[in-house]
Amino acid sequence: MAKWGEGDPRWIVEERPDATNVNNWHWTEKNACQWSEDKLKELLKNLKIENDNASCEITEVEKLEGEAVVNNRKGKLIFFYEYDITLKWRGSMNDNDEEAEGKINIPNLSEENRVDEIDVSVSLDKNTEQGYRVKAFMHSVGTVKIKEQLGKYISALKEEFSRGMILPKKGGDSGTINTNDSSVNNLSAGFNIKMQMNTVAKPTTNTVGCKIDTTTITFSHAFQCTAKEFYNVLTVIEMVQAFTQGPAKLEVKKGGKFELFGGNIHGEFLEIVPDQKIVQRWRSKRWPGEHYSNVTILIDQKDDHTSVKVTQTGVPSSEADGTRENWDRYYMDAIKRTFGFGSFIG
Repeated sequence: MAKWGEGDPRWIVEERPDATNVNNWHWTEKNACQWSEDKLKELLKNLKIENDNASCEITEVEKLEGEAVVNNRKGKLIFFYEYDITLKWRGSMNDNDEEAEGKINIPNLSEENRVDEIDVSVSLDKNTEQGYRVKAFMHSVGTVKIKEQLGKYISALKEEFSRGMILPKKGGDSGTINTNDSSVNNLSAGFNIKMQMNTVAKPTTNTVGCKIDTTTITFSHAFQCTAKEFYNVLTVIEMVQAFTQGPAKLEVKKGGKFELFGGNIHGEFLEIVPDQKIVQRWRSKRWPGEHYSNVTILIDQKDDHTSVKVTQTGVPSSEADGTRENWDRYYMDAIKRTFGFGSFIG
């Protein structure tokens, strides 16, 4: 048997005033459910989302289901939280008095996801042209603001429940910890990561005067919307920023410039036939210097859906596969996902 003072220091309690959880060895736990519920409601309810184009507000936290617990094990804090949240919103464009309403669902607020990985889906109660514009604004601007608020919740949770969880050791500090310490997971480190059109960057080279081997790509998609609605997706700035998930520049007129995905895709409009046809001079930043392709987008409304056919000529052969994949991923699939247009099979 060990002599007094020579035993395992984890169990030496005589110099601890409260004689509990010596050296933070034991597992201790705090329930953060009620605090989290109050904090999330404080951060989200009546949240205003505004800019020069639109004004919206979160009117109600309709559903807030989940739990939050903070644990201390061997001097390290572990945060467990998982919430499924539904919000109600309303708002309008500044150039139109028609008000739109809808819901926002956040199904996966948890410690397993960085803030930028949290799903924030926007729905619309009534499908109207103005409603789609407001929804697009909420999807592009509103989701960013909401994620900022969720990031504040995570930071506040760590700060609030770090107090007193790491108890003072013999000759140690007071138990106050830095929430930026490595013992606390920083779940918002990836917030505001910009989406790029291509995953691998290539240096561009000046090939003016050099012959480039090119090819043509063509494909079609079906959308559950009218031709006008799809045309608006590509020509209304709020809707473009919604499905591209970032700032965009757009001058919808012959000779007007456009710039998407942080300038990764840019060009100009060559022809515009509202609700029917868009022709663009189009290039990717990674293509050889000054080389452009021509993109023709034909919009054809059917009885129960709208067919969209894209033909792109002058695509560098070495970039054809990647360009085709990016059209699907960053344009077509993103539009269906953002606006709920989906596709018909048959």
